[in-house]
Amino acid sequence: MDGTALDRLGSASDVSAVAGGDGEPELTVQRLLFDGPSPLVSADMYSSVGKGNAERTRTGVRIAKRSVLHTNSYFGRFPASYWQRWTTVTEVVFRATVAGAGRIDLVATDYKGHERTMASTTVDSANASTQLAVPVATTQFLDGGALYVRFTTTSSELSVQDAEWTVAAPEKLRPTSVVICTFNRADDCANTVAAMADDPIALLGVDNVYVVDQGTDQVQTREKFQRVAAELGDKLVYITQPNLGGAGGFTRGLYEVQGKGGDPANVIFMDDDVLCEPEAIVRMNSFANMTVEPAIIGAQMLYLLHPDRVHVGAEVANLQKLEAGVHVKNAISDKSAFKRKRQQDVRVDAGYNGWWSCLIPSEIVGQVGYPLPLFFQWDDIEYGYRSRANGFATVTLPGAAVWHADFAWKDWDEWHRYFNLRNGMITAALHIELDGRALAKQLFTDLLRYLVSMQYGMAYTLIKAVEDFLAGPDHLLDGGMDAAGSIRRERAAYGETKRHNANDVPGVRPADMFITPAGPPPKKSMEFAVLAKRVLNQWRGTVNPGPVAISADDAHWWHVSLFSHAIVTDRSQEGVRVRKRNKAHASELLKRGVTALKRLRIETPTVAASYRAAVPKLTSRENWARLYGQ
Repeated sequence: MDGTALDRLGSASDVSAVAGGDGEPELTVQRLLFDGPSPLVSADMYSSVGKGNAERTRTGVRIAKRSVLHTNSYFGRFPASYWQRWTTVTEVVFRATVAGAGRIDLVATDYKGHERTMASTTVDSANASTQLAVPVATTQFLDGGALYVRFTTTSSELSVQDAEWTVAAPEKLRPTSVVICTFNRADDCANTVAAMADDPIALLGVDNVYVVDQGTDQVQTREKFQRVAAELGDKLVYITQPNLGGAGGFTRGLYEVQGKGGDPANVIFMDDDVLCEPEAIVRMNSFANMTVEPAIIGAQMLYLLHPDRVHVGAEVANLQKLEAGVHVKNAISDKSAFKRKRQQDVRVDAGYNGWWSCLIPSEIVGQVGYPLPLFFQWDDIEYGYRSRANGFATVTLPGAAVWHADFAWKDWDEWHRYFNLRNGMITAALHIELDGRALAKQLFTDLLRYLVSMQYGMAYTLIKAVEDFLAGPDHLLDGGMDAAGSIRRERAAYGETKRHNANDVPGVRPADMFITPAGPPPKKSMEFAVLAKRVLNQWRGTVNPGPVAISADDAHWWHVSLFSHAIVTDRSQEGVRVRKRNKAHASELLKRGVTALKRLRIETPTVAASYRAAVPKLTSRENWARLYGQ
């Protein structure tokens, strides 16, 4: 965007405000971009050339003669249904600077994906630039649908610059801060801050960018961060503190903003290791400024290794089964955004939003308290469910997104699984009548599967999570620092928790690692019988001695348990894990696990009550001040 456009948008105090046709101020709620923030991202995520040719840049496009370009794409669609449902807006205006000749259509989809043209205009300005403003109503999208723009040329080229969607601005815009927490990802964090700083339009409405550094390899030592810090000046606030995980890092931003007092504010969480799309800040912030009542506004997650794939359109959790990331009905899930039929036409509701990027209004903190000091994992889920229980919805906004590491490429057998299990139990205990008997039965099955799969460290992790959940809320008083350190140390006693180079596996020649594919899974009705048989065979040692090589996708319990020595590909694809039968480990862990799960069956109601009673203290400003040493 050129300097003239930047001047037109105004200062931070009137974020992206432009003058409407009647002189009334308007708010830019979505920019129409035509290319991504990185060469890793295809321009087709923003617009598509349906016919002919077009030269696309970040903020503009030059469409050749006899060509068609449309924005019916992931970032190019305006989520009209969400704006109708959650905001006071009844009309949006498409604005752009155009030169040349062509037809511009504003097209709507409905909840079935059917299209209708809402407005159409023809421009013919030769080489002169013309300011285009086309209003369109957003009053018939309640169950779903979006708006997009289609540009068609015939005998002339058409140039489009600084295209955007605007709405009538509210009387006052909310102060906004971005908070990034980081732990020993200094280069990643510096890149994320730089991506925001390099898009000054996205930061127009941002008062402060908080970087909460909890590591020993600090981001302030990086040259790129030092350059950005000089550019941002007082807008950047750099804080160092002990490692309290994502919960403690992000909460520090809420803590600082709440401490200022004054007008209600928006606080945007941004992960340190994302490929940042700064436009997400514009879209979440403008949406939050227009909602009927305060709501958590979440960005969607795109996969970093597969940039066209959407993680999930909206998600909930199955609290009883401790299942996070359950996509709601009609929401897209792990799908490519390039396919038209996979665009999100049906409006869906979310139970929570991941904190890869998420906006929390300060009024919510004032009424429901701060997040729990869970270190990380399920902190976002618990806060989303607590907020909804107090009348504050979560809206996962289509078209607002960042790229984050693919979850499927993270191995489940890691130390963080402890927090996933423990914090899942805490969240369930707080928000449902958790059935300890049913949960103990489920976890006993999981324990047996880990043991027959020779995942002794994983079995230990499960047991430790149950034991610490049963220890009650006092276990959370240090913010998770002790638990994070101890689970890593204790898991190291189990050899299969270590990752090896596939060409340097201890005691195994490369030629001995022959890939052994899995057979079909057991029938549902036969699963427990097959598991019982595998337990018996592993106990007796009547299994194939191996070694064998097993791919990550084939590492099912019913397959790995056929062997006593298996070299399994790590989900990261960066190495392998060596699983070896160890009867002593299995016996010790089974006994300890049975004891812990018996307690879970009996003690869950009492323990759940203790967590509920502790929530006001744990989520108080005073508790977080203590953890921050304030």
